[in-house]
Amino acid sequence: MKHDAPAPSIALQGGLAATYINMSEAEAADLALHRFGIEGRAVRLATEKDDTFRISPVSGSRFILKVANPSENVPEIDLQVQLLDHIAAKAPELPVPRVIGNDAGDRHFLHQDRAGQRRQVRMMTYLEGKPLSEVPSTVSGRQAIGKLLARLRLAVADFSHPADNRVLAWDIQHLLSLQGLLGEVKDPAQRRHLEAGLARFATIDSRIAGTRMQVLHNDFSQSNIVVDPALPDFVSGVIDFGDAVRTSVAIDVSTALLGQRPGQSDGEFFGHGRDLLEGYLGVADLTAEELSLLPHLVMGRVVARALLSIALANAVPANAAYVTRFTAHCWPQLDWFLSRSADEVSSQFANYAA
Repeated sequence: MKHDAPAPSIALQGGLAATYINMSEAEAADLALHRFGIEGRAVRLATEKDDTFRISPVSGSRFILKVANPSENVPEIDLQVQLLDHIAAKAPELPVPRVIGNDAGDRHFLHQDRAGQRRQVRMMTYLEGKPLSEVPSTVSGRQAIGKLLARLRLAVADFSHPADNRVLAWDIQHLLSLQGLLGEVKDPAQRRHLEAGLARFATIDSRIAGTRMQVLHNDFSQSNIVVDPALPDFVSGVIDFGDAVRTSVAIDVSTALLGQRPGQSDGEFFGHGRDLLEGYLGVADLTAEELSLLPHLVMGRVVARALLSIALANAVPANAAYVTRFTAHCWPQLDWFLSRSADEVSSQFANYAA
């Protein structure tokens, strides 16, 4: 496994730390009308690296308009569009956004905005519901989320794209490449914690390459899961395929497990996560090795979240509140892992092995 790419080039790639002139809501509404024939009010949504708007017509369904920042990689945007189209064809019952073509039938296209910036534009259907973070967590709900993650994995198992092997900062198989970001962490105690986490991760890193790999969502977090408790399947939508990449099946599951973790740590870190895992394993399998690596990969996500959020806040202060909204949770979570031996961490899901 290679970790020779300079940390800043990974962490700040794909427009994560790009500075650009934001598109106004009025311009977004005009763009939706003239290129998609959709007349409606545009409302900006908080995002990490682009301009995203909810377009609400006077009546009928709502839509999502995404306008990439000028430095975003076009093949990577095409990866997301083609992945959504693949899911629509292979598993149309899965609740993911549908891509809407523009007036020329393009699924994404180059647009020069009023500030003179050249940017990629795409439109998708809007999935109604509430973010998972705003809905009380239940056993059945968590199991439903696990089942959906597994179904999504199976639906995209045969998908490929020229850009799917991109090196992504949020892909935990590249975690050790982020060590150069430790200098961004000014608090000595926090930096020591992250150093210890990286050292622990280094002991299992070489094993990741031996696990099963495919294109996966890679960001099954509470922010990207939309739910409706009145629905039989609970989940009304899975959004934001911006981190989709060819990575380990276990890494994809580890991100979902951390997303079920309450903010404060206690003796049973994976209490809620076990419900999700049971739902997942009812649909798709994990090997004994993947189950052993799974909790270490959750810790790796915690380390990456702390490093990247701090570095991105330093690089783009205007977006600091958004990118650091979960950083405070990282320290007690990392404490939980580091206060236990590596063997104890590895054994967390041993009883699920076939």
